[in-house]
Amino acid sequence: MYMKKMIPFVLVALTSAATAAPYDDLAQIEVLTGWRKANGDHVAGLRITLAPGWKTYWRAPGDAGIPPMFTFTGSQNISAIAPHWPTPEIFDSAGMQTIGYHDSVVFPLTVHSDAPDQPMQISGQIDIGVCEEICIPISLEFDASLPASGSRDSAITAALVDRPLTQAEAGIDHVTCAIDPISDGLRVTTAFDLAPLGGDEVVVVETADANVWVSQAQVDRQGDQLRASVDMVHSAGTAFGLDRSQMTITVLNGHQAVEIRGCTGS
Repeated sequence: MYMKKMIPFVLVALTSAATAAPYDDLAQIEVLTGWRKANGDHVAGLRITLAPGWKTYWRAPGDAGIPPMFTFTGSQNISAIAPHWPTPEIFDSAGMQTIGYHDSVVFPLTVHSDAPDQPMQISGQIDIGVCEEICIPISLEFDASLPASGSRDSAITAALVDRPLTQAEAGIDHVTCAIDPISDGLRVTTAFDLAPLGGDEVVVVETADANVWVSQAQVDRQGDQLRASVDMVHSAGTAFGLDRSQMTITVLNGHQAVEIRGCTGS
């Protein structure tokens, strides 16, 4: 038995004031309007504030978590957005590992418009899971404009700084992914050299296919070499192809992270 892996669909950006009246005591959402860059892109931020003791989730939250899901109906003069994910924490939820944020989180957003000299309007809805002893799915609506001017925001800047290191920044040269068939899918084992981050290290493997479920990784470290093995199963129970170049491998210890894009055959 397996659970379908959930991947957030992220296309554009987010909001001004929260409009989820039944859940105002659990979660509120606010847009940090940010600033316009010289190239016309706009840097904004989405701040989610949770009730004390509650948490929400990262893009790959674990089998017991709910990833953020965004829709942007009504947005105007926005052609694309790149969300940035601050380094998440690792939680134990009834013996299951989940990954996310507690109390509050700011998601920086780089918003692109084909007409950056014109007003930008962001409208839509964000669906998140918030958890304490129980988990509740919450939908928050938003509608906000991004000003053509603005100044740098310290909360957005801090969230941008709190990002995973890239493969180059971490000094990782060669990353391999060996693929072996299993009865209902594939087993993927990745290996690379990385100095210990300290504490308990968690490895998260993501594919570009939202229909592929990925298990929690089994991690083994021998000196500077880190190995992680996951099972992958298609939601339809059918055979599937795996593009190594589109995989994302993230190493976390709850305080810092390293993100690797793609790997090669062993």
